[in-house]
Amino acid sequence: MNDLSKTALILIGFQNDYFAEDGILHSVIEESSRVSGVLANTLSLLDERGRDFGLVVATPIHFTPNYDELTEPVGILQTIRQVGAFKAGSRGAETIAELKPYESIIREVPGKRGLNAFSNTDLEEMLRDNGIERIVLAGTVTSICIDSTGRHAAELGFKVMVLSDCTSGRTVFEQEFYCDTVFPLYGEVATSRVLKAA
Repeated sequence: MNDLSKTALILIGFQNDYFAEDGILHSVIEESSRVSGVLANTLSLLDERGRDFGLVVATPIHFTPNYDELTEPVGILQTIRQVGAFKAGSRGAETIAELKPYESIIREVPGKRGLNAFSNTDLEEMLRDNGIERIVLAGTVTSICIDSTGRHAAELGFKVMVLSDCTSGRTVFEQEFYCDTVFPLYGEVATSRVLKAA
């Protein structure tokens, strides 16, 4: 894929509570992240092609200290509230230090409060304003934020690509299952090598 000018790389969940060794939810994705090499592969992609994308966007999730925006949460959002993850202003909610060298090319989209990066954010408007036609997803968690964001993007008419070596799930099985069985239902699954080989 030579021309990435109409493609946006969307970075989801690259925050300390997931990726730092002392992160509150690090153990949830640790094995899958290690097996897929998600962080190293994402950084390598940013090194080699980061400036070629039409946009590189980060969509961090932040909650108020009392989680007032989460009324009767279930599943992962209930867990996040119970363990105190991703509180705005906390170290755990901060973007990982490994992305600092790329700050000049990453545009942060604030407002994400749930699973889908389009919900409560200006992500769609930003993509449309910049003539984006395809989104490429990297980050975590595969079965939750990656999937819900990818599905929503497809419904909005964007072409979707999920990078299997730049995403991680709660287990290795989950990661492989989604990449083999779920994502191909609405998008393309590839490794970052496909983009780097262009």
